[in-house]
Amino acid sequence: MGQEEILVIVAIVVVILIAIAIWVALRKRRTDALRNKFGDEYDRTVEERGNRTRAEEALEEREKRVAELDIRPLTHEEHDRFSNEWHETKTLFVDSPAEAVLRADRTLANMMSTRGFPMGDFDRRYEDLTVDHPKVARHYREGHALTERHNRGEASTEDLRQAIKHYEQLFEELGRDAGTSDAPQGRIAENHDHDHDVTTSRPVSTRDMNPAVETREDGTRIDRDPPRDTVPARPRS
Repeated sequence: MGQEEILVIVAIVVVILIAIAIWVALRKRRTDALRNKFGDEYDRTVEERGNRTRAEEALEEREKRVAELDIRPLTHEEHDRFSNEWHETKTLFVDSPAEAVLRADRTLANMMSTRGFPMGDFDRRYEDLTVDHPKVARHYREGHALTERHNRGEASTEDLRQAIKHYEQLFEELGRDAGTSDAPQGRIAENHDHDHDVTTSRPVSTRDMNPAVETREDGTRIDRDPPRDTVPARPRS
């Protein structure tokens, strides 16, 4: 084997090693990014899917799916309405813990629907929630698990109390940014309905308002049609 052939082989090996190093670095960066974003949900998904590759593909699919949703904050009115419902639910817990927990579960589902989350089964709602709210999503999952235990007749009053506490974490998170998308856009839309699109119409010029006045580029105004004498002439004697 000649020296040139040896150099070619060495060069090929070096290129392969560099490619492997880049692939490993990119994979580690991907793993770190997903782990930082999803927190405990990353480890739970790895355990559920059986290996890291399938888990990371599933988490990235969630991100893409949620990115296509039109999720928005609650308005002030919606937040006030849900706050009243939540207060009634906590009051109800004193006399009927089971009914209060079921009502809390429905209220959270309605809040998520109002904000734009699709209302599929619980697992789908939970997965969508983990993309932007991974910490409180865990509380939602644990509260729902206790609710399911109640449905099977296996939950104690203390279990139901813990379920309410878990649900309240999500309730507060869903209402935290309420009202941040209110008003200005609505006012523009209202103007559009009653008149025209103020964002696309050309500016109104002095010439538009008074066609008898011409404005030069240097700002000088010239009366093209000077005002006539409006004082009536005195009749001749």
